[in-house]
Amino acid sequence: MAELIAVAGSAPGVGKSTTCGQLAEWLSGLGLAVEHFQEEDILSRSEFADVAAEFTTTGVVGLRTLLQATSSYVDHLQASGVDVAVADSLVPFVPSLVAWGHDDHAISKFLDELAELLLPVRPVIVYLDGDPRVALPRAAQREGDGWLDRYVGKLADYGVQPAVRDLDTACAYLERERETTLRLIRSKPWQVVVIQRAHQLSPADVASEAQHSLRSRFG
Repeated sequence: MAELIAVAGSAPGVGKSTTCGQLAEWLSGLGLAVEHFQEEDILSRSEFADVAAEFTTTGVVGLRTLLQATSSYVDHLQASGVDVAVADSLVPFVPSLVAWGHDDHAISKFLDELAELLLPVRPVIVYLDGDPRVALPRAAQREGDGWLDRYVGKLADYGVQPAVRDLDTACAYLERERETTLRLIRSKPWQVVVIQRAHQLSPADVASEAQHSLRSRFG
């Protein structure tokens, strides 16, 4: 029976993708069949075709579309022979829902439905909790010139509150997003592993903490 490890984080650059890769490698080393779902896969996977189409057309995705795509992905995992999937920035979708203007009540109701769909894969959410004032410049260095301006502009275009105009206001927004995400996912029937001070840890140390928290479940 397939299981799901969903890696999320407080900001781009906090180490989600690196942690996913290291968790996938660790689990494979335990003899498990692992599917590594990378962040960009959502635009190309058949299970998420409607998600990609809506986002490309309108910049947002409907809640029902997200739920239907998640159901298709769970069906895929159950039929694939995979033991565990490690997903980068996939479920529980809270940062996207906040950016698209959904309030806490709507997000919580959505998460209740999502939790029902994910029951067969017993999800565990690994949340990398780090300072966006460190993480965003790190992401900008990785992504190259212009990335930070584009990221700030994307948040500004969403019309998020507090309004985003520059790095400082982007960080303030991400701190609100972080608080909302952690509060709501902790209220659902999921195992949630929070890696504190992820921005201060090396990638190896982040992965080590995550593995320690998951060892009793995956070996």
